[in-house]
Amino acid sequence: MSGTDAPLVEHAHAKVNLYLHVTGRRPDGYHLLDSLAVFAGAHDVLSASPASGLGLSVSGRFGAPLREEDASSNLVVRAAGLFRDAGRRGTAEVGAAFRLEKNLPVASGIGGGSADAAAALRLLCRLWPDGAVDQARLDALAASLGADVPVCLPQRPARMGGIGDALSRAPFLPEYGLLLVNCGLALSTPAVFRTRAPALRAPAALPDGWSDAPAMAADLARLHNDLQPAAIALCPPIGDVLTAIGRQRGCLLARMSGSGATCFGLFDDADGAVAAAAALERPDWWVWGGAPYR
Repeated sequence: MSGTDAPLVEHAHAKVNLYLHVTGRRPDGYHLLDSLAVFAGAHDVLSASPASGLGLSVSGRFGAPLREEDASSNLVVRAAGLFRDAGRRGTAEVGAAFRLEKNLPVASGIGGGSADAAAALRLLCRLWPDGAVDQARLDALAASLGADVPVCLPQRPARMGGIGDALSRAPFLPEYGLLLVNCGLALSTPAVFRTRAPALRAPAALPDGWSDAPAMAADLARLHNDLQPAAIALCPPIGDVLTAIGRQRGCLLARMSGSGATCFGLFDDADGAVAAAAALERPDWWVWGGAPYR
C-alpha cells in the first residue's frame, strides 16, 4: 500500500465526567444534566479506508462484545451512514472500511462508543472532503447519535448541559494527573437512571478557572455524581474501586465517571497518576494513568 493509500487514523479519547448533577427531567423522559467533561490520554483507535459500502472490523482487548453484535448497529457504522446521507445523497455505493482497536471498556461511563462515533465523523470529513458537511450539520449529526457524541467531537474540556448535548466553555484547567479504573463489569445506563433517587440538584457554580490541581479537586469535592449511589447499589465493586483509588498516595479526589462503572482519581501531576495505576494493576481490572488529553 502506498503512502497515499494508507488508512486515515483518529484517536477516540475517553471522556471523564468530573462531576454530574441531575437537574431535571424532560416530558419525554430524558434527564437534564450539568457536568464538566474532560478527556483522558487513554483512547480507542479508529482507521478508515475508501471502500464500496460500509464495513467495520474490531480488534483490541474489549473488542469481543462488538464483534458479536450486528455491525450495522454499531455507532461507527451508523455515524458513517448518516454522514454519507447528509453529504453525498444518492451515492450509496460510496463507502468506507473501518478498523476499530477497542482499548476502552464497553458500557463503562467514559463515552467509548460515543467517542468512536465522533472519531468516525472526523475521519469522514477527511476521507470524503468533497462530500463533507458544514459544522452546524456535523454537530446535528453528532447529537442525533447520542448525548455524549457532541462533546466527543472536538475532544476538548467542556461544560455539558441539557441532556448532555448543550456545550459551553469549561473553566481554565491547571496541570493535573488522571487515573482511570474499571472493575471489569459493564453497567446499563438506563438501569442506573431507573435506580437513582428522584431528587434533583442545582447546576454547579464554577469559577473561571483553577490555579492548581488541589484547588480544582477541593471545589469538585463539594460537587457530586448523582448517579454514583445507584451505580454502587447495582454494582458494589465500584465502591471497592473508589476506596482503592482514594488510598493511593497523592490522590486529591476519587469519583465515578458518568453512569459507571469506570472511576477516576485526580492527582497533582501525570507521574502521580502513573504510579497509582501501577499500584492498582489487577488481572480483572482495567487501569490507566497519565495526563489528560488537551
